[in-house]
Amino acid sequence: MRVRVQAEPFDYGAECTGFGQGGRDVGAVVTFLGVVRDDSGTLAAMEIEHYPGMTEKAITTIAEEARGRWGLADLLVIHRHGALRPGEAIMMVATAARHRAAAFEAAEFLMDYLKSRAPFWKKEIGADGDSWVAAKDEDEAALTRW
Repeated sequence: MRVRVQAEPFDYGAECTGFGQGGRDVGAVVTFLGVVRDDSGTLAAMEIEHYPGMTEKAITTIAEEARGRWGLADLLVIHRHGALRPGEAIMMVATAARHRAAAFEAAEFLMDYLKSRAPFWKKEIGADGDSWVAAKDEDEAALTRW
């Protein structure tokens, strides 16, 4: 299990290569890549802030819950911070499990958590000025299934 919070870009292909392989009990690997999108067409950057130490601890705690709940053989969470431009990778989740349902469910659980509960603060920087990103009702509702 690995959790990384970093400013530097990561290579999605390199992170995926070999993930979850080598274990005789792994039958499914699920990966997800989140990218910064520009819904308005005017986004210059997404500024992501966090408290070092606290953020890693919070994500590690939820990752450990996912590992135990779905019997994961391995998992990886990478989340970036700093100024990210539209199209740049913002986060990655990878899960490896005996069966595909467990791998998919654990990945969705982690993604829902990262979207709405992980201690990150996001500010959109655009042509019309800066604005903090508010929590969305649909993201909060997604957590109710877990």
